[in-house]
Amino acid sequence: MTPQRKVILEELRKVNTHPSADELYVMVRRRLPRISLGTVYRNLEILTANGQIQKLELGSSLKRFDGNAENHYHIRCIRCDRVVDASVDFDPTLDRELKKMSDFDIIGYRLEFIGICPACRKQPPSG
Repeated sequence: MTPQRKVILEELRKVNTHPSADELYVMVRRRLPRISLGTVYRNLEILTANGQIQKLELGSSLKRFDGNAENHYHIRCIRCDRVVDASVDFDPTLDRELKKMSDFDIIGYRLEFIGICPACRKQPPSG
């Protein structure tokens, strides 16, 4: 593993905020001031392909990253796009049950719960 990739992985695993590539770039630059944004993007794709992290392509157009590569669910705020891990048990049988019902070859799934986070509930809706 390259030194840059190692630092990116370490920084991502330090947080549970599911940062975007740009947010992670700011974090990584504290340790590697000369790293480029392109290097961060490339390494995030490699870490995702290697199964070391998860790329979250949830309801928003912004991709976020999760240092926890284990199967688990997420909750996304529909107002601010904050993403947190859902504290419910992962159901490993869901894909098998769906395969039986649909005759699809299920290769994976992402389950996103949506709601309004506590901080946004305190603010009146915009618009």
